[in-house]
Amino acid sequence: MGFGIEAKPKDIYTEGITQIEACDIEYAKEMGYAIKLLAIAKRSGDELELRVHPTLISEKHLLSNVNDVYNAIFIKGDLIGDNLFYGKGAGAAPTSSAVVSDIVAIAKTISRGCCKVEKCVAFKKDIGKFKSIDNIKTRYYIRFSAIDKPGVLTKISGILAKYGISIAHVTQKQRKSQKVVPIIMMTHEALERDMTKAIKEIDNLSAMKKKSVRVRVEG
Repeated sequence: MGFGIEAKPKDIYTEGITQIEACDIEYAKEMGYAIKLLAIAKRSGDELELRVHPTLISEKHLLSNVNDVYNAIFIKGDLIGDNLFYGKGAGAAPTSSAVVSDIVAIAKTISRGCCKVEKCVAFKKDIGKFKSIDNIKTRYYIRFSAIDKPGVLTKISGILAKYGISIAHVTQKQRKSQKVVPIIMMTHEALERDMTKAIKEIDNLSAMKKKSVRVRVEG
C-alpha cells in the first residue's frame, strides 16, 4: 500500500525465527542491537524489496522497543522523515476488534451483491518490479559454531574474502561444549547471493559443527 503496488505472496521473501537462539539475542544486545521479526518494504532504484525475516536493528531505533502484544509500522519518507504507528496487535480485545471489523466488511460486501473484496484504489494497474532476495545488499550478523583449533578463523575469513565480503567486527566467545566455540561476525554491506554461497562453503568445512546462523541488519 505504501508504494501503491499490489504484491502477491510469491513476490515476498519470508523467513521465520526457528534459527534464532537465546545466545543470538544476547550477542546482539552486547553489540547494541535488538532482534526483531520485520516485514520490510523498501524502494531500491526502480524496484521494490519485499521481505519478512528476523532483523538486527539498533537499540536506539524506534522499533527496538516494540514488545509484548504491541505491533508497529515504521515509515521513512523523503520529506516527513521517521514516523511510527504503534498499538496493540494481539490479546483478547485487539483480536476481537479485528475479527468483528472483518465480519462487518464481509457483510457490507454481501449486502451490495458483490462477492469480491474491494481493492485499494491507490494500487497501480502494473504489478511493478520486485527485487529478488539474492540481489539485495545489506550488512549481516553471522554466528559460526566451530571446533576450537588454530586456523579455523583464517579459513572462514578467506572464504568470505573470496566472495568479496568484508568483516566489520569479529568476536570469539567461550566454548559452549566439546571444544565448540561460537564465532560472532558483523560484516559490511554484501550481496545476498554472495553471502549464501560463502556460508554454504564455510558450513562444509570439517571444523564446523552446526549450520551457521545469519541475520540481516537494518538501520
